[in-house]
Amino acid sequence: MPSFHPLRVQAVERLTDDSAALTLAVPPELRETYGYAPGQHLTLRRVNERGEEIRRTYSLCGPARPRPETVRVGIRLVEGGEFSTYALKELSEGGVVEALPPRGRFVLEPRPGRFAAVVGGSGITPVLSIAATLLATEPASRFCLIRSDRTTASTMFLEEVADLKDRYPDRFHLVTVLSREEQHSGLPSGRLDRDRLSALLPALLSPEGVRQTDGWYLCGPLGLVEGAAMALRTLGVPRARVHQEIFHADATAPARPVATGAVTGSVTVSATLGGRGGCWPAREGETLLETVLRNRADAPYACKGGVCGTCRARLLGGEVHMDRNFALEDEEVEAGYVLACQSRPLTPQIALDFDA
Repeated sequence: MPSFHPLRVQAVERLTDDSAALTLAVPPELRETYGYAPGQHLTLRRVNERGEEIRRTYSLCGPARPRPETVRVGIRLVEGGEFSTYALKELSEGGVVEALPPRGRFVLEPRPGRFAAVVGGSGITPVLSIAATLLATEPASRFCLIRSDRTTASTMFLEEVADLKDRYPDRFHLVTVLSREEQHSGLPSGRLDRDRLSALLPALLSPEGVRQTDGWYLCGPLGLVEGAAMALRTLGVPRARVHQEIFHADATAPARPVATGAVTGSVTVSATLGGRGGCWPAREGETLLETVLRNRADAPYACKGGVCGTCRARLLGGEVHMDRNFALEDEEVEAGYVLACQSRPLTPQIALDFDA
């Protein structure tokens, strides 16, 4: 299994009052390990003053590189967020952060075609990497970015996006919507919801252009992503062309109701992890991840909220109930993949493969 490595902080660049870009130096011997595809993320961790391990995932914002000398992530301060508070208020040049190698499936490998994204707030971070990589490496490509922010002052990576517009004026189309600030030109202020996007997207790209776009990338808060996905379905976009990544889902977001016939009595969870297998009894009320972590501290996880997909595993035996799923595509669920942090056993015997 991938392991954490200490990376030195090379720079902390303030982007807005509540966000920053963190640049980490990658030692020569780890550069191949930290090569990344456009749209992937890093899992960072620290141990707080209470001895608790805190993990969070942050998207890489630079063009993809197979052997990077540095990696750069965008971090926005979350109210009550322990890691983001530490990163923005305590981390400085010369400090050290532990990071897992890049991972994630919200990616676009450069290829010819027309692509588009709808992003909100810090959802620009992985899409900036996707667009910059695509436009630089594939001349027969075009990219349309529709981004939503509260105000101009709160907009992350403002200069980087403007640079793409200047560098690729014929291939990069930028549309900016501000929810709390009127613009002198462009679209009126307000949130991008399903109804507004259903009217806006055909006006920008034509109804046929929306349907024929080769890939749609939706990233940001849960409400924006769900609204954009519903708008695209209404406009006839095939599900396979829509890719989603949720950056934040409220802890009170509704969970799926537990199926009838939930298991009672003893439950055994077997799991393959890093090429080694194990079998352990589950405690009442535990998720599969909690059961595995009690016995294998190297089990992969980050958010524990069903958002990042780090704990993705393939269900080889038994049945489970996933409380929430904001990370797996429909095809992955159909292929038997589950989020261990959200899965609870419905049968006495459960078999997982984290290596699949």
